[in-house]
Amino acid sequence: MKTYVMALGVGLLVGVIYSLLNVRSPAPPVVALVGLLGILVGEQVIPMGKQMLAGTSLGAAWQHLRCTQHLFGALPGRHAEAPETTVITTTVVTDARETRP
Repeated sequence: MKTYVMALGVGLLVGVIYSLLNVRSPAPPVVALVGLLGILVGEQVIPMGKQMLAGTSLGAAWQHLRCTQHLFGALPGRHAEAPETTVITTTVVTDARETRP
C-alpha cells in the first residue's frame, strides 16, 4: 500500500510542477498507459529469454517468473489460498494399570 501512496504522491507532484510550468502532460492518458504496459512487458523479456535459453518452454518460464502477477498484480480470486483442511485425529487411551496377583 505504501508503494501506491508514494506513486500517487509523486504523480501529484509532477502534475503540480507541470501546472506551475504551464505545460500539459506529454502524452494522452491512453498512450501513457500503453507505454507503461510496454515497460512492464519489456522488463520480462530478458529474464524470460534467459529461462528459454536454458531449455524452459515459454509457458513454464512465464509461470516460473510469475509474469502475470507482475504485469497485472494479484488478480481477484486467481491467487487465493486454498481453504485449509481440517484433519481430525482421535486417540484412544486405555487404562493400562498393571495388576499383580
